[in-house]
Amino acid sequence: MEHATDELKSKGFSTRAVHAGNVEDVMTGGVNTPIFPSSAYRVPGPLGEVVYPRYQNIPTQRAVAEKIAALEGGESALVVSSGMAAISSVFLAFCAPGDHVVLQRDLYGGTHHLAARELPRLGVETTWVPSQDPEDFEAALGPATRILYLETPSNPLMKILDLEALARVARRRGVLTVVDNTFATPVNQNPLALGIDIVVHSGTKYLNGHSDLCCGAIVTRRDLMERIYGVVAAYGPSLSPYDCYLLERGMKTLAVRMRQHNENGAKIAAFLDGHPRVRQVYYPGLANHPGHHIAALQMRAFGAMLSFEPDCDTATAQVVMERLRFFKPAVSLGGVESLACFPAQTSHAPLSPEERLALGISDSLIRLSVGIEDPEDLMEDLDQALAAIG
Repeated sequence: MEHATDELKSKGFSTRAVHAGNVEDVMTGGVNTPIFPSSAYRVPGPLGEVVYPRYQNIPTQRAVAEKIAALEGGESALVVSSGMAAISSVFLAFCAPGDHVVLQRDLYGGTHHLAARELPRLGVETTWVPSQDPEDFEAALGPATRILYLETPSNPLMKILDLEALARVARRRGVLTVVDNTFATPVNQNPLALGIDIVVHSGTKYLNGHSDLCCGAIVTRRDLMERIYGVVAAYGPSLSPYDCYLLERGMKTLAVRMRQHNENGAKIAAFLDGHPRVRQVYYPGLANHPGHHIAALQMRAFGAMLSFEPDCDTATAQVVMERLRFFKPAVSLGGVESLACFPAQTSHAPLSPEERLALGISDSLIRLSVGIEDPEDLMEDLDQALAAIG
């Protein structure tokens, strides 16, 4: 695990993205953190501790973890092998048989599957809250509740939760709050500054930004990270030094990438919202989004994730998807290229049709990850695809 340096805390986001965590190459003077590929290190070594990749303490791992901590404004961070590794490590660190977890109902499908199938198998009870009202979440908390797990904007319907209010609710009851900040990114939202205890990321997405890496991250304060570190070291979801290098390289351009993502996302959402062949658009930057007011208070910008319902049946929606040229039909999100998918076939495929229906996820719902291409070309692409709707 690694801690954010005090020197950079007062600096701008782009400065932190470029410089935080960098390890000087003392041999050649190279400006990039060297890749340390060894799995065997001398004992005793110059770092004064046993160095081993599973312990998250090789310099390449520490460099990228420190950068993430600096971007989220956290005391300490860890990088792991996937977003789900980050999420499951947090649950394993703080939950035991007989404990209870409260989750919002609208979550990424992988998280939903973990909480619905795996946590009960480990003896951990779960309660799902179907609304965005903090009072409903407070009513779900009980004496055995250990974690309140949240995701905002949510996947795929972009629902918004009031993080500051929920943090107050949980703190009064002695419950830890965990937020998946993947969609928002540290550029647009910093849950720790709003009182949240732990932030998790699928770094596969925007942090890396180039669709060539699978990784996850956890950011929190030092005392909580000690518990999480023990679980990560025991279960071993470590990130290879080569992947750490790719992640650090990607994060150096996070701020500039997100400026274009934010601009494109807002333009595409407005375009679809006014399109005659679109029934509904889900994007928190739209004034008609039910969570827009809260999003405007806790987010700096609204990101590039959105979903929409074409005004057609499921079969025609499939034709719309097939006609897209620049929006590639693919899983994942957050890369520089634009992607489109049906959540019912991808992120939420593990759920039953009844579960998806309860969440409001139809078979024709299309989720877009808007890339950094010229927005005019993306709008033209969507328009010609939507022309399939007669």
